[in-house]
Amino acid sequence: MYKNLARFALLATGILSLIFFYASSQLRFDYNFENFFPTGDEDLEFFLGYREAFENDNDYLLVGIRNREGIFKEDFLTKIDAVTNRLDSLTLTGEVLSVTNLKNPVIGPLGILQPLVLNIHSPSTYHQDSIRIYRNENLTGTLVAKEVPAVAILLKHREMISKRDADLLMEQVNTILGQYAFDEVHVAGKAKAQAVYVQKMQQELLIFVGASMVLVIIFLFIAYRSFWGIWVPLLVVMLAAVWIAGIMSLTGKMLDVMMVLLPTIMFVVGMSDVVHILTKYLEELRNGANKIKALKVTFREIGLATFLTSLTTAVGFLTLLTASVQPIRDFGLYTAAGVFVAFILAFTVLPSILLFMKKPAIAYKEGNRLLWKKPLHKLFILVIRNRFAVLGIAAIVTGISIYGVSQLRINTFLLEDIRDNDPLKKDFVFFDQHFGGSRPFEMAVIVKDSSYNIYSREVLDEIQKLENFLTGTYGANNLLSPLVIVKGINKALNGGIDDYYRLPEGERDYQRVRQIIKRFSNTNLAPPLTADNNQLGRISGKMADIGSQASKIKNEELRTFISNNINPELVEFRLTGTSLLIDKNAQYIITNMMQGLGIAFFVVAAIAGLLFRSLKMILITLIPNLIPLMVIAGIMGLFGIYLKLSTSIIFTIAFGIAVDDTIHFISKLRVEMNKGKSLVYAVRNTFLYTGKAIIITTIMLAGGFLTLIFSSFGGTFYTGLLVSLTLVFAVIADLTLLPVLIILFFSRSSKKQQIREV
Repeated sequence: MYKNLARFALLATGILSLIFFYASSQLRFDYNFENFFPTGDEDLEFFLGYREAFENDNDYLLVGIRNREGIFKEDFLTKIDAVTNRLDSLTLTGEVLSVTNLKNPVIGPLGILQPLVLNIHSPSTYHQDSIRIYRNENLTGTLVAKEVPAVAILLKHREMISKRDADLLMEQVNTILGQYAFDEVHVAGKAKAQAVYVQKMQQELLIFVGASMVLVIIFLFIAYRSFWGIWVPLLVVMLAAVWIAGIMSLTGKMLDVMMVLLPTIMFVVGMSDVVHILTKYLEELRNGANKIKALKVTFREIGLATFLTSLTTAVGFLTLLTASVQPIRDFGLYTAAGVFVAFILAFTVLPSILLFMKKPAIAYKEGNRLLWKKPLHKLFILVIRNRFAVLGIAAIVTGISIYGVSQLRINTFLLEDIRDNDPLKKDFVFFDQHFGGSRPFEMAVIVKDSSYNIYSREVLDEIQKLENFLTGTYGANNLLSPLVIVKGINKALNGGIDDYYRLPEGERDYQRVRQIIKRFSNTNLAPPLTADNNQLGRISGKMADIGSQASKIKNEELRTFISNNINPELVEFRLTGTSLLIDKNAQYIITNMMQGLGIAFFVVAAIAGLLFRSLKMILITLIPNLIPLMVIAGIMGLFGIYLKLSTSIIFTIAFGIAVDDTIHFISKLRVEMNKGKSLVYAVRNTFLYTGKAIIITTIMLAGGFLTLIFSSFGGTFYTGLLVSLTLVFAVIADLTLLPVLIILFFSRSSKKQQIREV
């Protein structure tokens, strides 16, 4: 009967595995940082309407090219002009601007003349051209660097470009740039970042899976010293990874920067279930049970505990559904599903295979159990005899951690997952330092009084005041706005002389400008800067990627300036854009994290309460798992590791996994106490019989997560490092603080005599 059930389980698993394997082969990579906008946010709703009225604020590429001998060299400028023209000829390109094709319009009686700002084929005029260029505030720091011999090419590409088109565009851009021998080339923009992210994800997925498999094989060999002890557990966890990958593919989910963590998590979390099952199964075989009986006892004593640990781990991931960012919610949902898939396979495939296998040779080796039992017994005695020292050390560690937590800071960046030494980050930093920044800046101008519009003199005066603050104090650069259009037309009407790049002084001159604006209002000669019959305007620019912490301070200063200097009855200025939305994630981090941890704490408390029906045991269960989280938060604060979107998930993930050992401990304790043993003896037996599995699974889990430190993504690196540390601290707490708390506080009856007898 049992073998027939096992055959059916293996057959059904095999069929489903083939289906999921085929589906997983269709899985594709994707990365779109706009997916990281906070959903349900009022600023997001406003931005979507704003983008519809104007254009997306990050549909561009910046190409920075440096020439050590100086930029005003004919051969260099000739190559820049050739690159500009070739980029402009690409089908995905909308507009390309560089110092070699920029024009200086002049409006005269005969119409509009558009002489070039720089005549690249007339080296004799380079000196005068360079003086004029460096005096032009719209060119210096935009298309020409101020302090280094470098120029920039601005390439606007098709709006909301797809990943396939973005990859094609980057391939074409790289091909063009590669055909010229420039001293230094930097490229920045959304299309470049997405291409690099996807490439890194593909590489790192292979690294993580390979490293996890090698690590698991090493640990399994050390633990079981046999071929079957390697391939059987490995098969179970590999099937779990294939199943969840297939489920992702069938439900239309693609692999993003969060999802590349999933295979590693499946390997280590799934292996935890397998190790607990095998450890108990082998223990029963050594006690003389046959395979059927050993499996029955394993199901009875380990099944509930393993289900509860899978539940707490899944809940830890499901709490990520409280996040404001869709990729994190998806990561939590699919990983939680994967945890239960691993549980189901561990209790179907693994027992079925064990049933058909011969009794493992390791089951006859009594020395293997003694190898663990003796040191664990010594450790238990040491802990119990020094129980008050354990409490004291825990209190000191908690105090230091609280201080570290007080130093913890929230900060997010546009490229927060990229390390400082990464070539992509260096490219973006190059533009931050020399070309006003790579981070988009957007501000809406909303005319409140319907008797005025964007081009009314009074509104333009308000915009002028704001732009003076933006460029002088706030740090925004390369501003483009209706004010720029008016100044540019005034300059064009006055022979293209730079001194006239300002608002018209007289009413007559101003009316001439208004007539030109009206004449060209329905053309595409200028970027979209007004909408809603000139009642809505746009101020667009660039900034350095200074982080959400510094941006928050600057935004407060900006709002203070507006409230003190701008007429609110005439015009309203509102920050918007992709950068603002990415920064706003920082506002949700603490709320989402506390909500997630609160749910996880409640579930663990409910499990402890159901097992023991004791408020004391609930507190005893939570304390050893809270302290490791505080230690990690303290480490982050003391070492200046920012709490940001990619690191905030560490706490809920770590708690959901770390609490598994506690659940196994108290589940075994309940079994021992139901046998009528005294509390101290029950704790002792629990310590001896769960200690091995707890230590082995922790080593495997911590080691598996530690493979993530090979990632070039900062968030992934810290997830691997800090989750590993949390698991190590948690097992130390489970083997020291937890038994002490149980013995000292779980029961009011005297335990002094019991402790002396242990």
